[in-house]
Amino acid sequence: MNANVHRAVKDFVRLFQAQQLPYAVLGGLAARALGVPRPTWDVDFTVAVDRENLGSIFEQAEELGYTVPPAYQAGWVDTVSGMPLVKLGVSIGDRSVDVDVFLAETDYLTEVIRRASTELLDDDFRIQVVSPEDLIVLKCVAYRPRDVIDIQDVLFIQGELDRDYMRLWADQLGVRSNLEESLRKYDASPEERG
Repeated sequence: MNANVHRAVKDFVRLFQAQQLPYAVLGGLAARALGVPRPTWDVDFTVAVDRENLGSIFEQAEELGYTVPPAYQAGWVDTVSGMPLVKLGVSIGDRSVDVDVFLAETDYLTEVIRRASTELLDDDFRIQVVSPEDLIVLKCVAYRPRDVIDIQDVLFIQGELDRDYMRLWADQLGVRSNLEESLRKYDASPEERG
């Protein structure tokens, strides 16, 4: 794993733990843990934090060298498929790492955190990682070519998953067609996958 990404994961996990904020790691890092290891250059989290406490997270992140865009500092929050999001970043040498933090203000993101499990990042550092089902649902939201590959990798590595659960949340997020396409592709014979 990229050393800068590794540092960012640890920085934010420690920050969330110090404030006793429940969280889960999402995105490419979760895909590495639950599917086939691959490079990733950003870090995605969901965290249960009140918006009025975001300033504290931003302040601590800036003390660690992270940048918070002025719009987020002023209280603006982006949304992706109805899920609130703030973005931070850090430049280390000639590399930058983006940190996307989804605010667990929706029933779905609250459930994502509840279902997360503990995984080892390295020999002595544990992180909370999204469940395989939730990773697939979230990958269906973005559904870029890399996400489509990650979904197939997670299905292959994890085996049979709770499809009813995935369909429930895919319906609510408006990505059911992406999920069904992914499941059909996975269920197809090797010749049909071609």
